[in-house]
Amino acid sequence: MLLSILPTYLLALILTIRPQPSYSVPGLDIWNVPSSKIITPDWFARNPPSIQYRELEKRDGTNYNPDGTPFLWLPEDEYSGKNFFDDFDFFIWDDPTGGMVNYINRTTAFEKNLAYVTDDNKVVMRTDNTSTLERGQHRNSVRINTKKTYTTGLFILDLDKAPYGCAIWPAFWSTGFNWPAEGEIDILEGVHDNEHNQITWHTTQGCLYDENATFTGTIPEHNGVLSTDCWNQANQGTGCDVIEWSRASYGPFFEAQGGGVLAMKWDENDISVWSFFRAAIPKDITAGTPNPSEWGLPSARLMSTMCDIPKHFARHTVVFDITLCGAWAGASYATSGCPGTCDERLIHPENFETAIWHINSLKVYRKQLLSGNVTVAPGSSYGSMKAQTAIISLVIAVAVAIMISI
Repeated sequence: MLLSILPTYLLALILTIRPQPSYSVPGLDIWNVPSSKIITPDWFARNPPSIQYRELEKRDGTNYNPDGTPFLWLPEDEYSGKNFFDDFDFFIWDDPTGGMVNYINRTTAFEKNLAYVTDDNKVVMRTDNTSTLERGQHRNSVRINTKKTYTTGLFILDLDKAPYGCAIWPAFWSTGFNWPAEGEIDILEGVHDNEHNQITWHTTQGCLYDENATFTGTIPEHNGVLSTDCWNQANQGTGCDVIEWSRASYGPFFEAQGGGVLAMKWDENDISVWSFFRAAIPKDITAGTPNPSEWGLPSARLMSTMCDIPKHFARHTVVFDITLCGAWAGASYATSGCPGTCDERLIHPENFETAIWHINSLKVYRKQLLSGNVTVAPGSSYGSMKAQTAIISLVIAVAVAIMISI
């Protein structure tokens, strides 16, 4: 009696726990079950058990290298909220660009309300806007850099406000500690009331910007020379730079749009920068599955065609700063349309109401190549399915053996 009902029981069990053949996971061919060899009884087909199959979540955001190799940008780090400053160091030395600022330490910055996080998790950094100074005196400000360094990555900054205004020179950038040998990437930079972001690379000799690359920005001229040599000693140290066309990429127009997102992609193929004002942020960025290939042309793109990117860029820390006057803002002040002189501008605190960062988050993603062999994290749904394979195979083998014996 037992033998006569056992095959049917095992068959029902097998069909209950067997995964549907239509469900597949790219790169995981673990369901090699000979289901076509098993005939389902008519009674079972007419009255199947109540089984709910959970469809595997599909990951969006697949990117492709020029050679067709697929890859994903996977989350690596997020800097946001109350813990934002825990992962940054405060720069407390003289400004290397000659700015008229005193960069202060973390304790002083928090005490003077120049660095803090709001109740709704907005990260704020600003220049002192309460002290009246003597002419020539430096104003307190903030410069920070990530404790962690990166070689390649996708960096996505979401912010409501970036500093701007007469005498003000902010930057969001990355650089190696061995400068310029490990390179510098200026993602957001401008001075005074400029309306267009300037994206710049600084390197040692041998890195050139390929002007035939596809991008939407404009390569400017410096002293009549097109700015395509990234060597820091060429063209008076300007590096190779690109000006964004959008008036919403820097300054009052950017702020009026509610801020937005700046993204920098850095891999062995190119270093590209995009900017999106608030209403135009791609949905894949909001979803956390960024796919730069769907963002359209970048504002600027340094290609590997004329620059050995792994040779010229490595071990970068990410930097936020606000300096005043200095080598760029000070030198250009007379032609900026701003009143008086740069050092006169520093006297009055009300001139620095707009010297402020309002940051929602900085997210960093790492590049993960896709292949036929997928690493499965312990405890994941893929891992549990893989572990069940041996059990299912064993049950099938036992069932077949019993059927044959009968």
